[in-house]
Parts: sequence; C-alpha cells; structure tokens
Amino acid sequence: MTAQRNAGPGSRARSGLDDKILGGWLGRIAGNMLGKPVERGDHWTRERIARYLRRTDALPLTDYIPPPPPGTPLEPGEFELRPEWPECTRGNIRGSARDDDVDYSILGLHLLETHGFGFTTEEVGELWLLRLPYLQTFTAERAAYRNLAQGLKPPVTATVDNPYQEWIGALIRADIHGWTSPGDPARAAALARRDAVLSHTGNGVYGAMWAAALVAAAFTASSPRAALDAALDQIPPGCRLARTIRHTAALHEAGADWEDTLDELERETGRLHWIHTVPNAGVLTAGLLYGEGDFTATIALTVRGGLDTDSNGATAGSVAGVLCGASAIPAQWTDPLEDRVRSAVFGFDGVRISELAERTGRLATWPGGALEEAPGGA
Repeated sequence: MTAQRNAGPGSRARSGLDDKILGGWLGRIAGNMLGKPVERGDHWTRERIARYLRRTDALPLTDYIPPPPPGTPLEPGEFELRPEWPECTRGNIRGSARDDDVDYSILGLHLLETHGFGFTTEEVGELWLLRLPYLQTFTAERAAYRNLAQGLKPPVTATVDNPYQEWIGALIRADIHGWTSPGDPARAAALARRDAVLSHTGNGVYGAMWAAALVAAAFTASSPRAALDAALDQIPPGCRLARTIRHTAALHEAGADWEDTLDELERETGRLHWIHTVPNAGVLTAGLLYGEGDFTATIALTVRGGLDTDSNGATAGSVAGVLCGASAIPAQWTDPLEDRVRSAVFGFDGVRISELAERTGRLATWPGGALEEAPGGA
C-alpha cells in the first residue's frame, strides 16, 4: 500500500487504479446485459432461468444468455424474454443496449463533473429534470421526478405518492460514488446517501450506501468477503438489509451450497416485491461470495439467482470488475460491447466506455496519491 499512496498519476499504481475503474464500468455494463433478457422476477424465477439455460445448452453459464433456438418452438408463455433480447443475447450484441442501470452511472458522473463532491440533493434532482427523460425513469425515480416537476423539494420528493421507497432504484445509482472513492467506503456511502434521499427512504437508502461502500472497498479488499464486511460497517447493523446480508454470509461460511442459501433467503424475504432492495441484496451477496472473486462465476451466479437480474448483474459485475481489473475480465464479456454504450442521458448516447472510465479516473485522482482521502469529502 505504501507504494500506491506515494505514487503519482503516471505511475504503475495510477495505471492499476485506472484498470480497476475501467473494470468497474465494463463489469457493470456486461452484468447488466447478461441479466437484461430475463429481467422480470415474477416470471423469470431461478427455476425458470435454469430451465431456459438447460434448453439452450448454456449451463454452466459462461457467456451472455443465448437467444431462443432457431426452429425450436418454445412452450407458449414459458420463456418470454424481454423485448430487448435481440440486442442483448449471445451473438447479437453490437455495443451495449440502453438501460437505466447504466444511465444513472452516467448521470452520476455528470453530476460530479458539474457540481463536484459537494453536490446537494437538490442538484441531483435538477440534473434529472435537465438530462433524463421522464419516461426512462421507473418506480421510485418516476415518483420523485413527478414530485420535482410539481415543485416539491427533497426529502419530501421521496415520500409523496411513492410506494417504492425501499426498492432497488437508489442502489443502482450508487456505483459512481464507489468508483470515485477508491478505498474509502465511508466517503462513498455518504455521497450515495445524499443522492439516494431524493427518491428513497429506509432500506432503499441503506442499499445505496451499502452498494457504494462495497464498490469503494473492492479497490483495496483482499476478497469479496472482505469488501462485504467493510460495506456492512456503513449501514445500521439492525436494519433488515444488514441482517439479510449477514445471514447470507453466515450460510456461506457454514458450508451451505449456493442453491440452499438462495432457498433459505427466499423463505426469509419471499414476501417482499422482486424489486425490493432486501431480497436483491441477498442474491447479490450470494453471487459475490460463491463466485469467489472470479468475474464470470460472480455475474453468472448472480443473474441465475433471479429477481431484478439486470440490476443485480450490473452491481455484481461492477464489484467483480473492480476486484480483478479490466485486464482480467474475459473477452467474451467485453469484446461485444465494442467500447460504446447507448444512453438516454442527453448528450451521452454512443459514448465510449473507455472515455467514461477516463473521466471517472480524473475524479478519483487527487494530490498525494491514488488511495488517500480526496479533498471536498461529504
């Protein structure tokens, strides 16, 4: 660590940090694309995903989900892929498809470039209105957007006519705060909280803080478990989210296999909606632990776990991508992305992924070294 702390931007340490940031971006986009065809947790259960993968000869899952087999009729209603499947299935990917899980990372980057790390929650809302089309928002974000347009101010924007306050939306916005706070989970969590309270409360906010801290911790953690432990320190220990994450980790440590762990989580959280933060954090935690730091295994197990597959795949890919770095992500995940991303954020459609990573790296760089505390903290 001493060499990294004392190294300048042109050093091997700087290059290593850049590789991890690029790994985070590539991992997030690849994980999102992997989960996108089967994103509908009330239909695409873990069991149905497994049946489809067996039917398409894709188990174990080591590449993007295959399209329906040509000339092979599938049971009506059994395997209804998302309408975007022609853009995000194996052999059909030509750059990444548009998705809100990536839009919010781009918008978060623009937020930090525009307002710096001292941004306010009100400025987050203003940027939504300026840069993000209303019809490309969903659940809690759409409720908050509507409240903003009607003149309400945060944190009221999160509570008026918003039954989605503990859903996963704030969590999917959090990665940028981890990428720009390498090795500093507390700072990442504080930034994510300031963003999240625009649209979420309770476990919805804690989920964003946890995810940002998890990504930040991955820059210096020795393992996924170490990153998870560091992230847990940033949320209230008694909240349902923290209890679910600890329970998942305890099952893994006790030697339960992946299937049994997810069965237990489903019994514990199954009454919550499939987009709720808590059950999805359990699936994500299991994917990280049982993936054991391997990029492909991590995103594959996470997506196979069901629920909000594209969001979970994106966050798992971000954490795994930071842990291993872009240079260690297998080519079958990155080559089809063609270094470009579609986005609904005004001014960013077709932007190069490498450019997004470079701009993120500039924000994560400060005098004194790559992993010391940044100026202008939360």
